[in-house]
Amino acid sequence: MNKILQFLACLAFVNAAERINNQLVIRNVDRSIDLASQLVKITATITLENTGKDAVRTFLLVQEPHTLGTIAYLSVKDSSKQELRVTPVKVEGHPDELFHNVALRLPLESGRTTTVSLEEVRTRALEPYPSSITQKDKQLVRYFGNHYLYTPYLVTKQKTDVTLYSRSIENYTKLKPVSISDSTISYGPYSSIEPFTEDELSVHYENNAPFLTVTRLERLIEISHWGNIAVEEHIEIRHNGALLKGPFSRYDYQRDTSGTHHSIKAYHTILPASAHSIYYRDSNGNISTSTVKPRKDWIELELRPRFPLFGGWQSSYTLGYSVPSYQYLFKAPSGENVLNMRLLDHVFDDMHVEELETSVVLPVGASDIQVNPPYAAERLSDELTHKYLDNIGRTVVKLRKTNLVEQHIQDLEITYNWKPHFLLHEPVLLSIALFVMFISVIIWVRLDFSLGVSEHNKRE
Repeated sequence: MNKILQFLACLAFVNAAERINNQLVIRNVDRSIDLASQLVKITATITLENTGKDAVRTFLLVQEPHTLGTIAYLSVKDSSKQELRVTPVKVEGHPDELFHNVALRLPLESGRTTTVSLEEVRTRALEPYPSSITQKDKQLVRYFGNHYLYTPYLVTKQKTDVTLYSRSIENYTKLKPVSISDSTISYGPYSSIEPFTEDELSVHYENNAPFLTVTRLERLIEISHWGNIAVEEHIEIRHNGALLKGPFSRYDYQRDTSGTHHSIKAYHTILPASAHSIYYRDSNGNISTSTVKPRKDWIELELRPRFPLFGGWQSSYTLGYSVPSYQYLFKAPSGENVLNMRLLDHVFDDMHVEELETSVVLPVGASDIQVNPPYAAERLSDELTHKYLDNIGRTVVKLRKTNLVEQHIQDLEITYNWKPHFLLHEPVLLSIALFVMFISVIIWVRLDFSLGVSEHNKRE
């Protein structure tokens, strides 16, 4: 049955192929490409004009062929900062390209213009070059992009600003007009750009930002109606920058006091302001070099691995804490319990998480469970786990997603039914266990299980 539904969904997706509306023209594009971290952050302000006679309700975005698989986050907002619905579609005549349909909040009438804002985050889009460096070398990376916004529409005018990590630039493409100011390269303005125009933009520059990637994050959230929510994260990290070439010298490393080294000594994690009972450990035990700094609206936790991380090096650790349940667990008017908690939380600035698996352990007796993720995520099979003094079992809801960035830090909503009398489940079991233990001790002390004759019977 599931295969039939999948086939019908795919069939409907193919039949829903759209055509490019040539009545739409992009009057102006103001684009910014941020290359100051390990992520490529692209923002663009796009002015659309309807030159046709009929009102337009949607427009198309197309992904550049060389960026397939690198886009982690895509968002489009209108002039009032309201997010627009973006859905993947097929377009006639372009079977090998990935298009997205963007639904305008209001129809664009003939002769009118509207402005939208595009935000895009790409991962694995910067290439360390050279790929191996010594301990003292600076890290150089290359970026390959497009001088123009890749679009199915005619563009009347466009300009692009490229922001780099530093002013140290090895080389860059010089499509005139182009200028450099400090660490920013400005391209354009360019005019009359045909649809689907590609012209390679490349920049080779110094970037010593932390190229730290979370290869796998297992996030465990355990709900208790006694007033506490326990959170534990098992994190595997790897430095994805240029590989370390040659031996590592601890002496030279300690002498290097510059703050622009490509290795990673420490990084900061942001925890909720109400977090308490914080612990940080790896396979060897607790790591005491961590520092907790309470702020006004959050807790800043400085994490220092046992050894600095160079390109290709990796580490793993466990981070845990508890928060009060009243901040995240609510009662709906219909009587259901509603949990609003982050599916993914902050690990470090400009983070990239390759794989996330979030498990939510619901209380004993939870039923009619409904899961509403903030974005598309794979729902894994529910599991059953047993905790202390638990003979019924607790349902574990599991979700999985790949290729995440900071923009994916959003709330997961889970609703379920639960009756308060289950609060007595563990106390009753504990009372029964103690009662059985006391009875057993009384029987053991009072009764004589020996096979010999007692002294009283001998005297008789």
